[in-house]
Amino acid sequence: MAKSRGNAKTENRQELSLPRSPPSWLRALRKGSATVDSREIREMRNFLCSNVHRGDRGNAVKTFRTAALFAGIGGVELGLADSGHEANLFCEFDGGAGAVLRHNFPDVPFHNDVRTLRKLPDDTTLLTAGFPCQDLSQAGGTRGIQGERSGLVGEVFRLLRNHEIPNVLLENVPFMLQLDRGQAMRIIAAEFEKLGYRWAYRVVDSRAFGLPQRRQRVFFFASRESDPSQLLFQDDAGPEPDRSAEGRACGFYWTEGVRGLGWAIDAVPTLKGGSTIGIPSPPAIWFPDGRIAKPDLRDAERLQGFPDGWTEPAESIAKASLRWKLVGNAVSVNTAKWVGEAISRQPIPLSVLPLPFEETKSWPLAAFGSADEGRFEVLVSMWPRWTERPPLEDFLRYEPEPLSHRAVSGFLERLQRGNLRYPPEFLAALLAHRKRSRAALETA
Repeated sequence: MAKSRGNAKTENRQELSLPRSPPSWLRALRKGSATVDSREIREMRNFLCSNVHRGDRGNAVKTFRTAALFAGIGGVELGLADSGHEANLFCEFDGGAGAVLRHNFPDVPFHNDVRTLRKLPDDTTLLTAGFPCQDLSQAGGTRGIQGERSGLVGEVFRLLRNHEIPNVLLENVPFMLQLDRGQAMRIIAAEFEKLGYRWAYRVVDSRAFGLPQRRQRVFFFASRESDPSQLLFQDDAGPEPDRSAEGRACGFYWTEGVRGLGWAIDAVPTLKGGSTIGIPSPPAIWFPDGRIAKPDLRDAERLQGFPDGWTEPAESIAKASLRWKLVGNAVSVNTAKWVGEAISRQPIPLSVLPLPFEETKSWPLAAFGSADEGRFEVLVSMWPRWTERPPLEDFLRYEPEPLSHRAVSGFLERLQRGNLRYPPEFLAALLAHRKRSRAALETA
């Protein structure tokens, strides 16, 4: 069983601290105004999320035996192991990911196709499923929950109908909350309610757990034996303060440039299994000294919380570039570790006011529900903790690869066609890098 990594530094605010100069939304509320704009609503949500106190965290009270569907390279299960739980089955269709699982978890039974899986181990107390997100994510299009790949979530419900599994954990991309006006979430919530589960979900950011990668994911926990709303929302450190880009490495998507940059200060944007130009690729990093480079694959594994070299076994059956896709599709280990801690501790009643929400529009970042009690939004941030993390430049252990002349030229062309905002120093660094890379080609 993997050992726990790192110590979290958390901050719980005990009192509501009003700003010295009241913001416009607060002045409007005091005057009884019924109109606030979208910016004021965001400010109000951030203020409430960062000032709500939810009591002491419950102590760990149980451990789970987990059957993992769509297990990928084991990010969820490695994180759950770090928080005291044990896997009893892996199910994964991708051959490269299967090679990684069989190498790193040699004692755990393995099945290669969820569609032919007929029986779960009798001692299973938690079913996990990071069902394919390609039909839900922005990178994979917008086919939705009925898409061929994401529709495989139906296999989860087939197995739940045939087994008495008390707890279920799903993981997916936040885009599922807004796709088709929340249709994916309505389908999933309704299916769990039909089966007698209470449920709660929350979007969390991997940076909260010490990783310099901005990776936001939905974790949906359903249970027949506990109230998930009393587990997932106990921790809330509030949004992280904004950071200045000055003197810090900044990550961006070199495969984009027209509609978005994925700009991340002192972090990389979400590692992906694909890109807008159709290839699995790492983001690039603009270093304080002007370099433009891509992180080494081993550092990409570490940015997901895995030991470096975790995906090497995939090369036994596939080309090395497949490892980027496996890493990009994985669940961050540190995040899964926190989820494992959250769902296994003593429940504490929710101490904030739940709010109704419009279910035929985009769903909120956190919510809970059941067939008997209805569905409600909870105002919590994506930051359960503020775990100290090193600067991105210091985190990287291996020499990054300079972005190629072709890559930087293509990115600059897309960037200059669009109307995105970015620091002027960034453009200057890109132009200087293109000049250096051209000179290197001419002298090669």
